[in-house]
Amino acid sequence: MELVVHKISGEATDKKVKLNKSIFGIEPNDHAIYLDAKQYLANARQGTHDSKERSDVIGSTRKIKRQKGTGTARAGSIKNPLFRGGGRAFGPHPHDYRFKLNKKVKRLARISALTYKAKDKGIIVLEDFTMEAPRTKKYLEILENLNIKDKKTLLVINEASSNILLSARNVPRAKVVRPESLNTYEILNANKLVFVESSLKTVESMFSNK
Repeated sequence: MELVVHKISGEATDKKVKLNKSIFGIEPNDHAIYLDAKQYLANARQGTHDSKERSDVIGSTRKIKRQKGTGTARAGSIKNPLFRGGGRAFGPHPHDYRFKLNKKVKRLARISALTYKAKDKGIIVLEDFTMEAPRTKKYLEILENLNIKDKKTLLVINEASSNILLSARNVPRAKVVRPESLNTYEILNANKLVFVESSLKTVESMFSNK
């Protein structure tokens, strides 16, 4: 598949790039995508939720009524989960949600996600560009020139640029990452995946050498 390289003004250039079939044209593996996206979301969880069980609730341990003859169910403590103010039964406690995923599965998931984006024509290639200073308005102009201002976008730049990162920081539904930070969830979550030429080459070399 060949894509036309665009300028930040939105105009098409004479240059074209050919997407690597081994990365953008494989048979996608949906289960690998599921596992990688699940791990990404699990790793983002704080896991600090907590609840008080019977042993954590402050209250008397006196038996509140006799065992038999009351006509109601037996009850041994006001900390019973059935009573208001009692402890919670089987409540959540802090724990780590992270789990291990093999590198080969992650690689398969990411190139599967890239393949889906290529099939859906969700990839745009830009000429390499720089910004002299952080300008949110300038970044919005670039998105508008490409007709993607109202879409969720993921821009992949090759070199860390604080000016571009700061310009996109306050733009809703826009994110900027470097090739090594690409992940399956964000690739599929974006409506448009925007590569600058140098970052596209880096991504291809990253995944083709493994």
